[in-house]
Amino acid sequence: MFIGIGVLFLLFTGNKDADAARARVIGSWDRVVPLIRQGYLPSVLPAGKDMAIQVLDTHGRVVAATPQLVGKPPMATFHSATKTVRAERVLCPPAGLKGCMTVASYKVYQPDGPWLLYVAVPTVPWYGSTTALVLAIGTPLLMTAMVTAGTFHLVNKDMTAVDAIRIELAEITATDLHRRVPVAGDKQEEIKLLAETVNDTLDRLDRAYKQLRQFTSDASHDLRSPLTAIRTQLEEALIHPQDTDWPKMAAAALAGADRLQAIVTDLLTLARLDAHAPLQRSPTDLGQLVGAELDRRTHRMEIVKDLQQNIYIHCDTLRITRLLGNLLDNAERHATSQITVSVRADGPTATLEVLDDGAGIAPDHWETVFDRFTRLDASRDRDAGGTGLGLAIAREIAEAHQGTLTIQNSERGARFVLRLPVCESSPVPNRSTHHARASAHRSPPRPQTPPASPPGRGDHNPRGHSSWSRGDASLSPEE
Repeated sequence: MFIGIGVLFLLFTGNKDADAARARVIGSWDRVVPLIRQGYLPSVLPAGKDMAIQVLDTHGRVVAATPQLVGKPPMATFHSATKTVRAERVLCPPAGLKGCMTVASYKVYQPDGPWLLYVAVPTVPWYGSTTALVLAIGTPLLMTAMVTAGTFHLVNKDMTAVDAIRIELAEITATDLHRRVPVAGDKQEEIKLLAETVNDTLDRLDRAYKQLRQFTSDASHDLRSPLTAIRTQLEEALIHPQDTDWPKMAAAALAGADRLQAIVTDLLTLARLDAHAPLQRSPTDLGQLVGAELDRRTHRMEIVKDLQQNIYIHCDTLRITRLLGNLLDNAERHATSQITVSVRADGPTATLEVLDDGAGIAPDHWETVFDRFTRLDASRDRDAGGTGLGLAIAREIAEAHQGTLTIQNSERGARFVLRLPVCESSPVPNRSTHHARASAHRSPPRPQTPPASPPGRGDHNPRGHSSWSRGDASLSPEE
C-alpha cells in the first residue's frame, strides 16, 4: 500500500513540476516576443533561474541571449517544420549548457522572415524533484518501520501474556487445581477472554475433581463397611466354632454380600450412564409401563394409582423401569401409610409423579438429595439399607432421555416429578410389560436374616437384590 501511494505521489509531483516548467517557458515567450516585434530587443536578456534564452534572426545569428549564452553559438538548430510555431526536444546537453534540458523552439514571424526563439529549462523527470523522490521513498520506509515496530510490540505483548498462560497451565497438576492463569488487562480483550475461559474451565475441572475424590471416598467407605462386617463375623465364627450359630452367621454374611452386590451394581450403572451408553429406545405407553411395574411389585404401603393411558414416550423401558423402582423404594422407606403414583400428559410433556405421605424434604435439600452417596441423617436413622445412589441414578436416567427429575412442593411428604417429551407413535408391544408379567410368576425372594453387623451402612436392603429394579435411593425426604 505504501509503495502504491509513493508512486502516485511521485507521478503527481512530476506532472506538477512539468507544468511549472511549461508555464515558465510560456512566460518567457510572452515577455520576449513583444520586444522582438516592437524592435526593442536588448542583446542581453534578463536571466531566469535555471533557464536560458536565445533569439536568432532569419540568418541564424544570435541577436539576443541570457548572460550564460552571450557570445556562444545557437543552443539548437531545430524548429517546427509545420504550420505550428512551437517545437520541443530534450537535448543532453544543448550547446553552451550543461546537463539535459528541455528546449522549446518558437517561430516569430517578422517582415524579413521568421525568427527563432529558443527557451531551455531543466528537464523534469517523471518523479519530479529529488526531494519528492526522497520523500516518496523515505516516508513509506518510515511508516513501514513504525507499523512493524508497533506490530512487534503488540504481538510481543500478546505473546508474553499467552506464554504466561501456557507456563501456568504446564505447571498445574492434579494437586494444584486451585491455581489459575493470569488474566490480561482490558487493553488485551481477546487474551483476557481466553484467560477467563481457561480459568472457568479450571474451575469446572476443580469442582469435578473434588466431586470425584468425594465420590471415590464415599464409595470406598460404603464398600469397606459390609466387607468389614463380613470379615468380623467370619473371624468370630472361626475363633469360636462350637459357639457359633452357623446358619445365622451365614445369613448375616449373605446379607452383607447382597449389599456389596447392590453397591457394585449401582456403580456399574452410573459408569454406563456417565459413558453415555446407547439406549434401546422404542415408543412406549408410560401409563401402561408404570401400571405393569406397580402390579409386579409387592408393597408395604397402600398404592394409589392415577395412570392415564396412551401417553407415549420414546424410551429405554428397562431404564425407565429402574427409575420408577428407585423412586418407589425411596417413597416406601419414608412414607407413613400411602404412596400416590400418577401419570398424565402436560402438552408436549409426559409427567410421572411419585408422592409419599411422609415428613417430606426441606427445600434446602431438594438438589442435594440427587448427589451421589448423599444420605441425610434422617435417612440413616430410618433405613441404612440403601446405597445412596438411587436418586442419582434416577436423575441420570431422566437426563439421558432429555427429561428432568425434580422435587416439587406438596402438602405433605416428598413429591418427585419426572417429565419426559412425548412422541407421536402407534402402540407397539412393550417388552418391559411382558418382562414384568413374566417376573410376576417367579418365586418371591427368600427372606433375609438381619446381619449381625452393627447398624448403619452394613445393613442390607430388605427388599431383595434385583439388579435393575432395585430401589436404592436412600436419601431421606424427612430432612
